[in-house]
Amino acid sequence: MSRVQLALRVADLEASIAFYSKLFGAEPAKRRQGYANFAIAEPPLKLVLIEGETGENTRLDHLGVEVSSTEDVADATTRLKDAGLATFEETDTSCCYALQDKVWVTGPGEEPWEVYVVKADADTLEKAGTAADACCGTTACCTPDERAVDPDRTPAEAKAAAGCACGG
Repeated sequence: MSRVQLALRVADLEASIAFYSKLFGAEPAKRRQGYANFAIAEPPLKLVLIEGETGENTRLDHLGVEVSSTEDVADATTRLKDAGLATFEETDTSCCYALQDKVWVTGPGEEPWEVYVVKADADTLEKAGTAADACCGTTACCTPDERAVDPDRTPAEAKAAAGCACGG
């Protein structure tokens, strides 16, 4: 199994859940405080909705490819490194209500991409006990907004400098 992930930051989570339920003819696969995701079979898509600020327009949070296993993540990591792309790896990351292994790369337009596997369900949106405490519930880690401090940093460098261990 492999499918593309599209993570959106939305101002009105309930309205967005209602809209995407109608659009895809499916209910969310996971629903938690400030968060929902849809596991769409056709077209194969993982749609993630992360509650943003009231009144802001919906925007892209990050993109991803969900794969079947940790070995698939390792293979993607090797392939991306061999292609000369800067990578940021995370293992056993508890984020966005799931335990995940993942690798991050950044597209030419500064769009963050992750290749990840969901290893288990988790009870929290955030990774607790680190500098990433505010992780998935904000743009701090799921998108590399730390770059505002140093715009010459890549998103992966910004995440590492901020001590983030989260992606989505």
